[in-house]
Amino acid sequence: MVNSMNRRQALKTISTSFSSLAFAAMATGHALAARGNGNGRLNYGGLNYGDLSPDDDPLAPKETHFAPRAKNVIVLFMGGAPSHVDTFDYKPKLIKDGGRLADGQRASKLMAPPWKFKQRGESGLWMSDLFPNLSEQADELCLLRGMHCSQASHIQASQAAHTGTAQFIRPSLGAWSLYGLGTENSDLPGFVALGKGAGTNFGSGFLPAAYQATAVNPGTGISSGRRRRQAADDGSSIPNVENEWLDKQSQRVQLDFLQRLNAAKLKRDVHQPEVEGIMQSYELAFRMQTTMPELMDLSNETQRTKDAYGIGTSETNAFGTQCLLARRMVESGVRFVELSNSGWDHHTDLKGKMEAQTKQIDKPIAALLADLKQRGLLKDTLVVWAGEFGRTPHVEGSSGRGHNNKGYTTWMAGGGVKGGFSYGATDDYGYEAVEGRMHTNDWHATILHLLGLDHEKLTYRYAGRDFRLTDVAGKVAKDILA
Repeated sequence: MVNSMNRRQALKTISTSFSSLAFAAMATGHALAARGNGNGRLNYGGLNYGDLSPDDDPLAPKETHFAPRAKNVIVLFMGGAPSHVDTFDYKPKLIKDGGRLADGQRASKLMAPPWKFKQRGESGLWMSDLFPNLSEQADELCLLRGMHCSQASHIQASQAAHTGTAQFIRPSLGAWSLYGLGTENSDLPGFVALGKGAGTNFGSGFLPAAYQATAVNPGTGISSGRRRRQAADDGSSIPNVENEWLDKQSQRVQLDFLQRLNAAKLKRDVHQPEVEGIMQSYELAFRMQTTMPELMDLSNETQRTKDAYGIGTSETNAFGTQCLLARRMVESGVRFVELSNSGWDHHTDLKGKMEAQTKQIDKPIAALLADLKQRGLLKDTLVVWAGEFGRTPHVEGSSGRGHNNKGYTTWMAGGGVKGGFSYGATDDYGYEAVEGRMHTNDWHATILHLLGLDHEKLTYRYAGRDFRLTDVAGKVAKDILA
């Protein structure tokens, strides 16, 4: 028989174990550095949270760096690149010069927006006719018209919008938020991704697995064999939270045994964030068997509420369901919820596709803002609307617009930002941000600031250095704070 030896065993047997002593010291030092400030206490951006122990709950509520303006976040992410000059960025000169050759674009002409812009609400925010329902909530919106990013391709820009970088797989904004704040309801996920989207955009990266998103695709039902369970109204559910072979008591016995094995490995290896994350995820999944189906059952919502969100109408049902679930989730203590709506890449037939696309989201988003406000939740909930980048003022082909990462618009509402407010600006045609310029790093720094987190202090030691969401950049846009 050939005896195999791993690296640790080899170190223990070589040179009378001096290398083993060095290895143990380095491992322990690494563990303490990753977890805290060298004294064996958990540390999140300079804040301590209890003794170093396998029993530590990474999702327990944590103190903020300073008083937060928002407690929860709902991100409305438009997969692709919504055209800013057709929606929220009013450009009179573009309207006037439509049809003229664009500067530097010999074969392309400027294309005026096919929709009229009007001043909305008491604040007089300029918005196009594409959003008749959302326009009624204009006084809640904080338009960020000076946005720009470093990428002009979809996959890279989407990843950067979620994780701060397009080059490596890093923790997402939601994961960083959960890492810094913990969750308010231990029986529910702290971070939920509704709809379809790239998994890396919602991952925990090098953070423990407990901080990654729980993916929920409303309407898919639960795949659990003969014990299939489905929400009463619309099929909204979450897969794989039931066990068709074991009752709950037997599952508890099985889980306790598995957790003892994991705890033994954690004690033996000292630093195993993956194991810690798995242990917490198993416990959460066990508790979710009761709480998540109840949360996603819309049968106790009134028909008036469902109608307001557009549930039951073909154009708005999918996104309306996501919006109503998002309200129910933040109301129940879910920290971070992201909704997805895809199809915003309009290189052709801009008019037809934009009208179809905005009809899917206009009514549901307006209902979400009104519902949150009516329930007293909007002041503590930051709602963020964004895409990957913007689109060109000049026409692409005969009827579309190309990619534009140099200038575009996102918006926020509630959660401590000024309502009925416009911040930043692009040039006369909407090509490039020229005032109140806000890079993705600044955008992330501002969102974390609203949650009471200093983006420079919210760090995690990995691979020998301290990482943060904003890397070595990021400036909080204090002018938008209420």
